[in-house]
Amino acid sequence: MMGFAVSDELLGTVAPIVVYWLYSGIYVALSSLESYRLHSKVEEEEKNLVSKASVVKGVLVQQVVQAVVAILLFTVTGSDAEADKAQQFSLLVLARQFVTAMIILDTWQYFMHRYMHHNKFLYKHIHSQHHRLIVPYAYGALYNHPVEGLLLDTVGGALSFLVSGMSPRTSIFFFSFATIKTVDDHCGLWLPGNLFHMVFKNNSAYHDIHHQRYGTKYNFSQPFFVMWDRILGTYMPYSLEKREDGGFEARPTKEFKDD
Repeated sequence: MMGFAVSDELLGTVAPIVVYWLYSGIYVALSSLESYRLHSKVEEEEKNLVSKASVVKGVLVQQVVQAVVAILLFTVTGSDAEADKAQQFSLLVLARQFVTAMIILDTWQYFMHRYMHHNKFLYKHIHSQHHRLIVPYAYGALYNHPVEGLLLDTVGGALSFLVSGMSPRTSIFFFSFATIKTVDDHCGLWLPGNLFHMVFKNNSAYHDIHHQRYGTKYNFSQPFFVMWDRILGTYMPYSLEKREDGGFEARPTKEFKDD
């Protein structure tokens, strides 16, 4: 009986896409739980400026671009066999690569994301597409203009891969993890026992503040840490309060400038 081997490069390309839709599907199923939503379903339908069909199409376009770039990147940097020979596996090396990649990705996305908000041309013609989702939901996490998807996510991912020195095999786990985290940040839910909310200050409530009209000049950090917002004064503290009609609401706890 012939075996069928799948290369690490192929898994590194396909796994984040599969994870995105599977994990989003879980949150779609949970979105019926009004008592854990940051916005009601009525608000989601009334406030958002784009149809869900358009969101799905936009995400698929971005994922195709990411897949093409990933294949090219793996081709240029060498095969998984070569990478495995060059690196001896150890938890210490793996942890170092993960942390390095997280910091690189966060740094790149913070400054590019912030610039797209402050540059009026880029915001109007590119980044505003993502902010058509005033009430975020899970499978809209990667709904961006194709140029933004290329600059923020694809280039940022490529840099984190190259600088960290991870192998294609390690990248399967890192980019799947980053995808899950990004989906969680946009899920619009505050679920009890969510490990992401326990470990990371950058979570669904934190990012929900950014998607509201008063918060578009704050909370730029994504997808892991909030260090750049804190260091550069763009951090907006918030409180999480229960709404009278059920669910939660993230509310800013200080004055903000709408400039």
